[in-house]
Amino acid sequence: MKRQLRLGVLASGRGSNLQAIVNACEAGQINAVVAIVISDVAEAYALERGRRYGIEAAFIDSTRHRTRNDFDAAVLDLLRKRDVELVCLAGYMRLLSPSFVEAYKNRIMNIHPALLPAFPGLHVQRKALQYGLKFSGCTVHFVDEGVDTGPIIIQAVVPVLDNDTEEDLSARILAYEHRIYPRAIQLFAEGRLEIRGRRVLCHGTDTPQQQEKQAWGAINP
Repeated sequence: MKRQLRLGVLASGRGSNLQAIVNACEAGQINAVVAIVISDVAEAYALERGRRYGIEAAFIDSTRHRTRNDFDAAVLDLLRKRDVELVCLAGYMRLLSPSFVEAYKNRIMNIHPALLPAFPGLHVQRKALQYGLKFSGCTVHFVDEGVDTGPIIIQAVVPVLDNDTEEDLSARILAYEHRIYPRAIQLFAEGRLEIRGRRVLCHGTDTPQQQEKQAWGAINP
C-alpha cells in the first residue's frame, strides 16, 4: 500500500467537511490520514469530532498572539511537527497570512459554497437567492493570498429552487461539498494535479468526457 498523505485540517465550527474527510479516509476513498485538527475556537465541534477518532485536536488562542503572523506561526509549528503535507480548510474563518500561504504553497485546499469566481467571501447563499440564480454550487480550490481566488480544482452544480431559503440551499450545497472535497484530496494524493497559471490540470483524464466528469466531480445533477 502506498504511503498515506498526511493531512492537517483547520476548522472554526462544527467540522462537517472534516467528518466527510475522515469518513473517506476510513473507507479507503482517500489514501490519507488526518494527522491533526486545529481550531481558533475553543468550543468548535470540529475538535470533538477529531478526538472521537483518536486524532490530535488543538485549540490555538488568537488572543495570546499579538499579530496574525504570530498566530499563523504557531499553527505552522504544529503542522510541521506532525509532518503535514496538505492543509485542508474546513470552515476556517481566518484569513491566512502570506507567510502561511508561502510555507504551504500549492498545498492548501479550501471548500467554498458557491461556483467561484462568483460570490467569494461570506453569505453566499443569500447572494445567490438575491441575484435570482437558477444554479449555484460549490468549489474546491487551492488557496492563494486572496479571498477565494486560488486555482479551481473541482466544482459541483446545485439547482436553486423557487421556494429555497438560505438554509435550504446551504444544506443542498453542503451535501455536494462532502462529496467533492474528498475527491479533490485523493487527486492530490495520487499526484494527478498540476497548476498552470490559474488552471488546475488533472492528469489521467484522457478523453474530453473524462475531463468533463473530473472537472465537475462526476456528480453534477
